[in-house]
Amino acid sequence: MAVPHVGGRARAAAGVAALAGLSLPLTAPVAAAEEPPAATVQCEITDPTLTELSGLVVGADGSMLAINDGGDEVAVYALDPACQTTNVHRAAVDPYDPEDLAVGPDGTVWLADTGDNNAIRETVALIALRPDGSTGVYRLAYPDGPRDAEALLLAPDGTPYVVTKEVFGASDVYRPVAALEENGTVGLVEVASVELTLTGTPGGPVGRAGQLLVTGGAVAADGHALALRTYTDAYVWPLAGSDVAAALAGTPLRIALPESPQGEAVSFSADGSALVVASEGLPSAVTVVPLPAAPAPAGATGAPDGSLTDVLTDSDDGVSPVAAGLVAAIVATVVVWILGRILRRGSPPRV
Repeated sequence: MAVPHVGGRARAAAGVAALAGLSLPLTAPVAAAEEPPAATVQCEITDPTLTELSGLVVGADGSMLAINDGGDEVAVYALDPACQTTNVHRAAVDPYDPEDLAVGPDGTVWLADTGDNNAIRETVALIALRPDGSTGVYRLAYPDGPRDAEALLLAPDGTPYVVTKEVFGASDVYRPVAALEENGTVGLVEVASVELTLTGTPGGPVGRAGQLLVTGGAVAADGHALALRTYTDAYVWPLAGSDVAAALAGTPLRIALPESPQGEAVSFSADGSALVVASEGLPSAVTVVPLPAAPAPAGATGAPDGSLTDVLTDSDDGVSPVAAGLVAAIVATVVVWILGRILRRGSPPRV
């Protein structure tokens, strides 16, 4: 499927440089590492205008691009490896609720304007910020009505995948049915689903419900793996080629993340050996979470000991998210959280 190309190692390096210079149901059990990898804080974001960090991309040199969610403008922050803001690129686009971002091989920065807490949007959008300073808006329409989504996965072949944020942990994965059309609308089709379960990991603003809500996504720069995160945990799948749907049908590695107030941002490190995560609120610790080993491509044979394929031999079925005694509590906490966001943000403008 021909869509704007947004994969490959060069995308993060080119995008960070451009802006800084400014310029298949998941039925398999989830595996958990026996010993959580040691996480280290790389730096802390203290910029008072970057209080609602939602998306993050790490460049080849350790510099980063970041966005707030929501807001009434498109603004992409360039950060150095010490978390200091070096530039802010603002685009003349009136967004609704940007939630995630990624960088294409030509340096184009793609924002996923897919947030929809009230499930009222007829379309969502991908916003392209090109190195030459121009901007494009590409609208998308779900086949089954409005959905709230905060995670964007960009396959190495350039296909964008949108992952919804669901109260009970059953997130759906969509991709465009045809090439994206600037200033036009293209339909989405569901190609996979991800069933998450309660993990017991603390963190987030909504109690145990936060263990089920997908808040961000990332694809490694070399295309060997993809990741989704919740408020509390990260899930990593080996990726072969660009078949994201097939990858999500496999068994992920679950990694408990350090507790944070509202963790939504996730990226792979430049070399793909770790996840880099951060949270809303100030100061926001940019934390490096090493992976047990470099993930092996799905379906690969003869994987060496210690690869992600080997780690996944031990499984943890977790606790069912629909247990009768928890349903009411989960719904209540999420409703309170949504109302709080609405009252805090007000009525966001439409893109």
